[in-house]
Amino acid sequence: MKKQFLRFFAGAAVIGLSGLSISCSEDDTTDDIGPDPQPETGRWFTVAGAIMDETPGNGNGGTVIYSVSEEDIQDPEHEINVFENGFQVRSQRTARLQSSVDGSTMFNIAYGGDIGGQFSKYAVNGGDDFEQIDGEVNISQYAGTSPRWVKLFDGDQTGVAVSVTSPLVNEGETYEYTRGTATIVTLDMEEVLISNTNSFEIPLSEEEEAQGYYIFRLDTPVLNAAQDKLIIGTWMGKTDPATGERDTNPYERLGTKALVVDYPSLENPELITSSVGFGDNSGYRSFNSFLAEDGSIYQATQRDPNGSHILRITEDNEYDNSYVFSLDDALGVTNSYIESWRYVGNNIAYVMYTHDGAAPSGFNEGNQQSFLARVDLGSQTAEVVDLPYDPDMYFFQYQGFVVDGDNVYVTIAPVGQDGNVYIINSVTGEVTKGAQLINEPGNHFIGVF
Repeated sequence: MKKQFLRFFAGAAVIGLSGLSISCSEDDTTDDIGPDPQPETGRWFTVAGAIMDETPGNGNGGTVIYSVSEEDIQDPEHEINVFENGFQVRSQRTARLQSSVDGSTMFNIAYGGDIGGQFSKYAVNGGDDFEQIDGEVNISQYAGTSPRWVKLFDGDQTGVAVSVTSPLVNEGETYEYTRGTATIVTLDMEEVLISNTNSFEIPLSEEEEAQGYYIFRLDTPVLNAAQDKLIIGTWMGKTDPATGERDTNPYERLGTKALVVDYPSLENPELITSSVGFGDNSGYRSFNSFLAEDGSIYQATQRDPNGSHILRITEDNEYDNSYVFSLDDALGVTNSYIESWRYVGNNIAYVMYTHDGAAPSGFNEGNQQSFLARVDLGSQTAEVVDLPYDPDMYFFQYQGFVVDGDNVYVTIAPVGQDGNVYIINSVTGEVTKGAQLINEPGNHFIGVF
């Protein structure tokens, strides 16, 4: 597929100063002995819950977190009441959380409000004790107050936030194109500072732009095997050339596109296009692309007219259009939609999804029941994981899977109902019930970290 080279509007590398003040959370216990800095065995596991505002399941009331030991999270008799006992994360709406690989540190960029865009990190000390460390830095001047970001799989060193300004219509006597300006910000998560930033326009081909197509969202960057390119997911939109307004009618979808930039310079952006997928690949609030042991990147699609696909990008940073993995075909469903997923190693991934015909939820009109499938990327096969499903099971906002050796930890609970952590052996597929999750009306769990 021919690449389309993009021209820069502006680019600048900046170094941000970390904040000078460091705030520590207080221990709420009455004795003089606080939580141990580390559990005696294993690692900390942090459960996250999203609080409703006026609408059940929307998570717009904020986010709370609570950490437990490996022994406790594996114990089906142990109760985790994150909504009653948890630590309130700094975010006006649902926080977009990341954690260190070993679970000892949580990372957050506040989403929305006066503190939107503030990056902070917390030492995990057990229970509701999350101690802010190393200051903070605000990236809102580059990525806005509601940034979309992930950390790279580079040893917990780097976070990447991306944004696109509201697309502007360029009209002379006739419609020409709609474009936004993209910004990429890299964060040094160890020193808590901005390490680089760059901004540029994202034009499509002249023919595509004349039809009104444009990119209005970027999300979920991933670092390639050579660690010299970032692959960034996109979400496409369309303007009606006749009116200059957003096209609300059904229209033909373009092949899935990803933005590729040099790393760490963030320069030389270009678009690559898949002829297998025709959906977006921006994900929502969690990782949507993963580097596998074979050096390839695997990427999920959403809003795909033929149901979600998992695409493959080669070490040459091009789509492999010979690799065809339709989730519809693998599961025998129609119009599947990958809500969140996680690659866990050895060609195995776990996919949260919904599809046509799934039971409608009782908590919010238009939502559907979600499911979890074990996916083999090598054989392009999938099977539903045996779990206690419910029409109000909702994974659209799900963020956190813990992969610890062969074990994969997930939170499974319908909106407003109690549930459990489940531990899945990624090699055998065996499912074990873990700690109990205590819920409150309208709230839901968005992961374990």
